[in-house]
Amino acid sequence: MTHSNNLNTTLLLLLLLLITGLSVNALADNRPYREYGDLKIFFSAFNSSFIQPDVASSYNITRGKDKGLVNIAVVKNDRAGGVPALVKGRVSNIFGQQQVLEFAEIREGEVVYYLAPFRFDREDWMTFNIDVRPDPDKPTHSLTFQRKFYVDE
Repeated sequence: MTHSNNLNTTLLLLLLLLITGLSVNALADNRPYREYGDLKIFFSAFNSSFIQPDVASSYNITRGKDKGLVNIAVVKNDRAGGVPALVKGRVSNIFGQQQVLEFAEIREGEVVYYLAPFRFDREDWMTFNIDVRPDPDKPTHSLTFQRKFYVDE
């Protein structure tokens, strides 16, 4: 093997290690938010049965054993309460069946966040693709995350 081939092999191995390391880090990122400059976009998704019936009723949320909610909040400069944003998204199951997420803005005093309902079947991995645009004059921020859901018996 020539010196050139050894160098190419070494560079290829380093590149593969770098890519593998980045993939592992991306998968290991379990933070409940993503950072984009001075913005943090917080996200969660959960079974709608976790919400108490009186709270669900006051926000017109339909609870159900096969219904979930995704929650998005945008915080700027770590300021409590959040900021308004345009939030759009889709959720899909492992079979690629998609649902458009219809986000409703919720305001409680200074707090602003966005909720969208979705359905799931039995034991289901759901993949969320969310676009958030806090400022109409700036680019949209996209985030993707997965959660596993179980029908609440």
